[in-house]
Amino acid sequence: MLSVDEILAQGLKLSPSTGYEDTEFIKPLTALIGALNTEANLNTAGVAFHRSRLQGLLQNRKALEDWTEKHPEIAEETLVAPIVIVGLPRTGTTLLHRTIATDTSLMAPLWYEVRQPAPIDSNFVSDDARIAIAKAEVDAMLAAMPGLAAIHPIDAVAPDEEIMLLEHSFTSTVPECYACIPEYGEALYAQDPSASYGYLHKMLQFLQWQKRQKGNQGLRWLLKTPHHLHYPQQLFQTFPDAVVIQTHRHPCEVMPSYASMMCELAAPFTDSLNKQTMAAHWVKKWQQGLAATQHYRDLHPEAPYLDLQFQDSIREPEAVLSTLYAFAGLELNEQTRQSMQRWRTFNQREARPEHHYTAEEFGLDNERLNAQFAPYITRHIDC
Repeated sequence: MLSVDEILAQGLKLSPSTGYEDTEFIKPLTALIGALNTEANLNTAGVAFHRSRLQGLLQNRKALEDWTEKHPEIAEETLVAPIVIVGLPRTGTTLLHRTIATDTSLMAPLWYEVRQPAPIDSNFVSDDARIAIAKAEVDAMLAAMPGLAAIHPIDAVAPDEEIMLLEHSFTSTVPECYACIPEYGEALYAQDPSASYGYLHKMLQFLQWQKRQKGNQGLRWLLKTPHHLHYPQQLFQTFPDAVVIQTHRHPCEVMPSYASMMCELAAPFTDSLNKQTMAAHWVKKWQQGLAATQHYRDLHPEAPYLDLQFQDSIREPEAVLSTLYAFAGLELNEQTRQSMQRWRTFNQREARPEHHYTAEEFGLDNERLNAQFAPYITRHIDC
């Protein structure tokens, strides 16, 4: 069993302080631990994994408080007009994100930064010890989840999702990736996500300050996570000058692949994973996310959204990038084009193992998916 008191105490283990300045996270943390104890059917490895992850998140929170106390200028960092990629998972968001992130005029959060936002010591400018830790964690994940390499390109020093920053507020969808907790996931919608988005802003200020210490002069953040589909209002309240790129692909192509990925992530941590239950949970969740974004867009037709089709990104990447840059008010010069092309050449999908799965093993079929996602398909999918 996971203990709230034990995890809270371990979160302070690496800090000279004896308490948390901000305690708003304790209520959602308690709800999450309750779900992991009662709903997730965790095995011994699962209990150890979630205990370690939660303790690490709290240690990160406390480290941010300690660093900000030493460097109050962190809170003065200005985040200018972030470019935010959203869309269903498996719609090319990672490919798009990492391609654009080769543009040195932009900043993207890196995997090791979102997993451990606070430097371990003051040597992070010349010798960042987090990188070695992150590489070891990636190696351990790939060893425990051998199918993951074929599903998603994971790299400790590559751009990745800020969902792992939102995770520090304990109201993100990350725990649902590593445990089948659909009741908990549904209950998240009753919670106000404003605090988690405020904390995301604070963490991006912290990462921006660190990048400045390292000499990075990028002007705008390039962000990416499907999580924002659920909370467009909070996204724009937190980043009022953001521009959003929404990627689209037919749910019949997306959902079986995504179900495979979620089951691969959760399988090591339970002895009784029901693949069909896990898949049904995520199908419902992404229905809700798409509906939330569409509702927001209907109420705010002036909101800066650019719609991109997955197939266009594959067939005509240069045209898509030109459209995106014009929409975001960026200059796409020849040097940046060449950097993007080099990245795409050396990071082709064919370089990774094939991803094998069937819709049937997750209880999914095209007829039902077409019905479940009918409003989205009618509106956004090319026929």
